[in-house]
Amino acid sequence: MSTTSKDFYRVLGVPEDADKDQIRKAYRKLAKQYHPDANPGDEKAQERFQEIGEAYAVLSDEEKRKKYDQMRRFGAFGMGGRGRRPGGAGPGGSRPGQGDAAGGFTFDDLGGLGGLGDLFSTIFDRGRRDGGDARRPGRAGSGQDVELQVEISFQIAARGGKISLNVPVTEECATCRGSGARPGTNLQTCGECGGVGTVSFGQGGFAVSRPCPACMGKGRVPDVPCEVCRGAGMVRQTRRIEVKVPAGVDTGSRLKVSGQGERGPGGGPPGDLILVFKVKPHHFFRRDGVDVHCTVPINLAQAVLGSRIRVRTVEGKHVILRIPPGTQSGTRFRVRGQGITKGERTGDQYVEVRVEVPKDLSEEERREFERFVESADMRH
Repeated sequence: MSTTSKDFYRVLGVPEDADKDQIRKAYRKLAKQYHPDANPGDEKAQERFQEIGEAYAVLSDEEKRKKYDQMRRFGAFGMGGRGRRPGGAGPGGSRPGQGDAAGGFTFDDLGGLGGLGDLFSTIFDRGRRDGGDARRPGRAGSGQDVELQVEISFQIAARGGKISLNVPVTEECATCRGSGARPGTNLQTCGECGGVGTVSFGQGGFAVSRPCPACMGKGRVPDVPCEVCRGAGMVRQTRRIEVKVPAGVDTGSRLKVSGQGERGPGGGPPGDLILVFKVKPHHFFRRDGVDVHCTVPINLAQAVLGSRIRVRTVEGKHVILRIPPGTQSGTRFRVRGQGITKGERTGDQYVEVRVEVPKDLSEEERREFERFVESADMRH
């Protein structure tokens, strides 16, 4: 796809009304396919990877997506523009920030359109997300956040506890320290962007800026690529960490672990790790908010004559539950304060009893039961 006709929805292959989950799934699939580690030395794949990241950075952010959609409706991303480099003539021969002879204009002229004039500073400035201000190559920037789905046991979700995780992250190459150059060799000014780190394209009278695909926004390229990262400056790694899960989380709950995302290039601060929990089902307990439910079998004698039974709780303890005489199968009993504690709330435990009727009786047991039926006049 040419850059002049680039459409972020087409880049990710999603419809215009795609929700966040669709966008995230499409990004992960494409990022894995075109990641530099999976395509060593393939410049087209690196450029495609950059486009995918740029598209996801915009469409995954509600505010940026809203502004992008506004500009899209204005025709800013349509066909017909001509490429230009920073400082060069824009469509019709104009310079950045000036109207052109053909009546086109750049985003610098959009200050009066309800905040759309700062579109670049909000959706095309990848400095905060990609580890540096593209207009100032080498400047330290924040690392990206990492979102990870984690499956945990019912007990951990209910009571809290520690879990160990393997977190996949893309970080600066330790060999070249993120420069992309083999140790002992030099970097040279990128010939594509002139060292600025961005390239601009005229699109239907608008100037659209994006990180330079040749140097990936750094402004410089290595004379001899690093053998470990193959010139990308980044490598894919797995980091093992231990996380404390608070009590009361449920499927869909999110937990932010500060500073455990991807490290910021140039010594910048790391991003955060966002955990999305999925709770495994339990063979005994069922959950409803902070309340828990369970089913306990009792025999016919216990139901008829009454009894006391021991019932397990989510805390791993046991409570004594009194079964009154004549209890019917399906009766529910409430045990207060034995549910899940979440913050200042603690739920209850609901115990449903199921009366089990014996299937096989010995001859003596059968005779005894028949005598019981006759004495109780239960035949009619």
